[in-house]
Amino acid sequence: MSYIVAKDLVKHYGRGESAVEAVRGMSFQISAGEFVAIMGESGAGKSTVLSIMGAMNAPTSGEYIVDDINIYELKREQRADFRREFLGFIFQSFHLMPYLTVAENVMLPLAIVKVSRKEKVAMAQDALAWVGLADKANRLPSQISGGEKERVAIARAIVNEPPVLMADEPTGNLDTKTSGDVMDLLLKLNGDGMTIVMVTHSHKCAGHAGRILHITDGRLQEVLN
Repeated sequence: MSYIVAKDLVKHYGRGESAVEAVRGMSFQISAGEFVAIMGESGAGKSTVLSIMGAMNAPTSGEYIVDDINIYELKREQRADFRREFLGFIFQSFHLMPYLTVAENVMLPLAIVKVSRKEKVAMAQDALAWVGLADKANRLPSQISGGEKERVAIARAIVNEPPVLMADEPTGNLDTKTSGDVMDLLLKLNGDGMTIVMVTHSHKCAGHAGRILHITDGRLQEVLN
């Protein structure tokens, strides 16, 4: 049984003659533990699809189901709970808080989790150790490199051990070697059973995925590696 199911997704922005159809009748399925890359030209609809999959952007029509949960039939508060419990997010621009330490940034998804601060600190330290940054826990984002910031972003995304990881151009701002290091971490997560959906413009990075979903003008073409 597929873990993630998209059925005839459509997304319009605007109304009337000025309306833009960003996603046009898109359907696909992803099994638990898969690593899927989404590719396409700029403006093809990749980020819109990822935002729908991240329970952040309701489609105009169609259904999006994860683990038998119809996500956009949930109330707003329930969708927020779903995001917190099921999803981890990695962004191209890192989105680290400059005034928080590396460890404090990693702890952000735990803000409303009902465990003690001591446990939250331990969870953050474990996540940082997993990405090889245990010794940078007390530094500010301005005191670490771009590659290290991306690894902090990965640690933050996995600190609460979500079953699904959404990555939007995770290597977009990184050099070739650092991009390879980040992909190694994603492959390790996938090897441990995490389902990964990654938007990327890099054919080399996409080549690590089990499948590539290629989007053209809001429509889907599936390419097997």
